[in-house]
Amino acid sequence: MSLIKAIKMQSPETIPVAVGMLPAMWLKYGEELQRIVDEYPQFFNGRKVDYEHPENIVGGTYRAGEHVDEWGCVWSNIDHGMEAYVTGHPIKSEEDVFALKIPENRDGRLPHGFMYLRLLDLCGFELAMEMFAEEDEAIDTLISKVLEYNCYQIDAIMPNIGELVYFGDDLGMQTGLAIGAERWRKYLKPCYKKMYGMIKEKKPDTLIYMHTDGCIHEIMPDIIECGADIINPQFRANGLDNLVRVCRKEQIIPINLDLDRQLFPFATRSELFDHVGEAVESLYMKEGGLGLNIELNYEVPLDNVVAILDAAEKYRHYKG
Repeated sequence: MSLIKAIKMQSPETIPVAVGMLPAMWLKYGEELQRIVDEYPQFFNGRKVDYEHPENIVGGTYRAGEHVDEWGCVWSNIDHGMEAYVTGHPIKSEEDVFALKIPENRDGRLPHGFMYLRLLDLCGFELAMEMFAEEDEAIDTLISKVLEYNCYQIDAIMPNIGELVYFGDDLGMQTGLAIGAERWRKYLKPCYKKMYGMIKEKKPDTLIYMHTDGCIHEIMPDIIECGADIINPQFRANGLDNLVRVCRKEQIIPINLDLDRQLFPFATRSELFDHVGEAVESLYMKEGGLGLNIELNYEVPLDNVVAILDAAEKYRHYKG
């Protein structure tokens, strides 16, 4: 697997490329999208999607309607095929924190947003920020409960963990961390260190992949210290200069770069080639340490989908 070679700095033959398509994209383009997928087996490995039966490709919180998770958070979705967001928060005041019960399920499932975002889902953004600002017993108690649950889940899945395990939690806003780097280091860093440490203690050869959206470049070294082996940062939110500085000049941090999905719907073919080329030429090392991640949605015209895939095909062979 070329991504594992890239993480281990074992000089992969090509830069690994991952392409994801949200269910809403299949609902919009169907057969036309399948034809494109068929033309790029190097990225999709013969993937076939039953686009004629949407019920087979849209599940969970990607379905329109309301969904209640194990914590009692209410997820609302008005755009079938897109992800929902939390509109109902079970914690209305600091007093509710102390009455909150940890879910009993131990199915090993840790969805996207399992730690930091879970705090926001439980409380809502404003109340969570107030508790972080006050730094009193309520925030400590809430974090402890979510962490305890997550540790139960990691224990449950530990027997099935293989060579690479994925975690996702969006830590940043568009220009920085909502709670700031210092509060993140005080309150959240110990959580990820404990969780990832559980894996490293029992399965030291397992590699940990950390996806996190938003502007997080100032804490990327901290995430590595917590036990992550590769980070999946966003191009636009962090800025290429910051990624080069933090991940190549100050130290070497393997990254699976999330290419600029906000550019994808509007750029010309040449602009997309320039974007991929600039990123690869700036971050490439012959030893590895670089992957490219492409997420596509229905705002992206099919001509641009083809251009992005063509650019990825060209630059995954880059040798510097």
